[in-house]
Amino acid sequence: MEPQPSSGHSKPDINILALKAILVVDDDQQLASALQWILADENFLVDIAFDGEEALMKVKAHEYDAIICDLMMPKLCGDQFYLRAREMRPALTDHFIFITGFAADPKVNSFLLEHDVKYLVKPFAVDGLINCVKQLLLS
Repeated sequence: MEPQPSSGHSKPDINILALKAILVVDDDQQLASALQWILADENFLVDIAFDGEEALMKVKAHEYDAIICDLMMPKLCGDQFYLRAREMRPALTDHFIFITGFAADPKVNSFLLEHDVKYLVKPFAVDGLINCVKQLLLS
């Protein structure tokens, strides 16, 4: 005997995070490309930018569900990109994850604490990044 469908209750969508759009911003092109492949493998739609100015143009043109952003970059640093991006798209304010090798730097640390943003310290575990992205998208 085959199981009958339940009375109007459907299963929760296990792919609720699939096809969420993520922007990865890092001047380290190898790292950005690696993160693009890793996140795409988790069924996210991933775009990359190699500096804050390029990222700002992408945020202006597209809507992203999350942004993973390095802090120390040429042209426009991650902190300045964050401030300008959230002016442009206020909904992004709580959708940033910063990645940095300079969390102990007083200026960087001050920014991270003042804005109460999520961040990972380089080098970070890939699983840690994926879990952080999933938590952010589910919150």
